[in-house]
Amino acid sequence: MSRRGFTLLEMIVATTIMGVAVIGLLSGIASTTRNAARLRDYDRVVQLARLRMNDLLLDERAARDTVIASNFDKALTGGLDAGWRATISVAEQAPSAGPGDFALDRIQMEVWWISGPQRRTFALESYRRRTLRPEDMPPGVVR
Repeated sequence: MSRRGFTLLEMIVATTIMGVAVIGLLSGIASTTRNAARLRDYDRVVQLARLRMNDLLLDERAARDTVIASNFDKALTGGLDAGWRATISVAEQAPSAGPGDFALDRIQMEVWWISGPQRRTFALESYRRRTLRPEDMPPGVVR
């Protein structure tokens, strides 16, 4: 009389193999979830940085050669601690430039956010053309 079926040893081996496969899949899912959260935070901060850089590009009256900094509103960052700091400096200007002439400003911005226990940063840089005004001239210079 022949019996068909699996032995206890075969069942233990199959269960062990299945357990190892499930643990590997769960580890992969956890890693993917962490990466998705990290990328979501990065994407959110990049969008806010672009908006802030656009504001700085449009604001010709922003102070030059000083650090401008602020935190992003937590309602916009999804509760994430994040902020920025920027410096606007003259990149190029003719030595004899006067009011009505053009100058090239350089805007350097560093954006930061807290992701888990780490502080992460990235830098943005842009240039803008600006028309010089009388108040842009150094004191005592008349043109």
